[in-house]
Amino acid sequence: MTIEISEDELALRTLVDFGDHPSGFLALNEGTERFTAAGLRGFIAYRRSGRYLIQFGGPFAPAEDRMPLLARFIDLAATERRKVVAIQLQRADAERYAEVGFTVNQVGATYALDLDGFTLRGTRFMRLRNKMSRARRSGLRVIETTTEECTALTSIDKRWLRSKGRHVKEIEFLVGQVGGPMQAHRRLFVGLLEGEPVAYISYSPVYGERPGWLHDLSRRLPDVAPGTMETINAAAIEAFRAAGTRWLHFGFTPFTGLDPALEVSGASPMVGRFIRLLAAHGAAVYPAKSQVSYKEKWGDLLVLPEYLAFYGRPRIGGIWQILRTSKSL
Repeated sequence: MTIEISEDELALRTLVDFGDHPSGFLALNEGTERFTAAGLRGFIAYRRSGRYLIQFGGPFAPAEDRMPLLARFIDLAATERRKVVAIQLQRADAERYAEVGFTVNQVGATYALDLDGFTLRGTRFMRLRNKMSRARRSGLRVIETTTEECTALTSIDKRWLRSKGRHVKEIEFLVGQVGGPMQAHRRLFVGLLEGEPVAYISYSPVYGERPGWLHDLSRRLPDVAPGTMETINAAAIEAFRAAGTRWLHFGFTPFTGLDPALEVSGASPMVGRFIRLLAAHGAAVYPAKSQVSYKEKWGDLLVLPEYLAFYGRPRIGGIWQILRTSKSL
């Protein structure tokens, strides 16, 4: 008897076997295409935007197939008369891309918390504990559930988005999703008040050198008590540690953790200046400072650089296409 396996499940197996990327599960987002090539294992996750093929992460493939797969992807772009730009490359991929003709710059950093021996005791976390106590006094209760059992998430999403202003769009591509064919592999923690959902955090699995969970999509009603999201995350941490999970990843934040010493050979001074300009004045484009502040409140984090790469000559328009594709603009 032959058992057919869906393309999504095949891609997931590839991530499990070869995906050493903290945000790699986002490659399975609905709306993201996966490039494959005959005779090569693995795939490249990407989206089309204007004159660009925007690649997410490096090739998710065994080591011997990674660069041949990238070469075929570049051929696809040439056939379509498009340019390749890659976002969220890990350091090893950034160095390899630079060797084959890409111009590579650091664009931000990814953050991870080692849960081995993690505790919120001590004066360092007193302020955080007080916020969580305030949320619990408001009646907040946290449960782990599924989207099938929690149909109120769409209402939370809509009210959360409205609270951001009528011109704000739902960011996608570089963040995860709730629902869809891969939902069974995520974990969902929901905050309840009087039995009604008021906030949630979705966690995606992380494979590779530091396996664990990615603190991914988070939403809340605008009028919930301060400390609500922290209380939900603390409950999730307890569940992860009970299962022996070592790492909680907080994921990528653009325009943060920038360091000239982390640039790879051949980095573009022009792109570097533009990224630093966004880091200094780009709060309207992306709330990087508030994101990092939330992440750092959980303790000492492992901070690793992530990179932006243009095949050939870099163009500022490529960065704007990434921001448009992710709906950050």
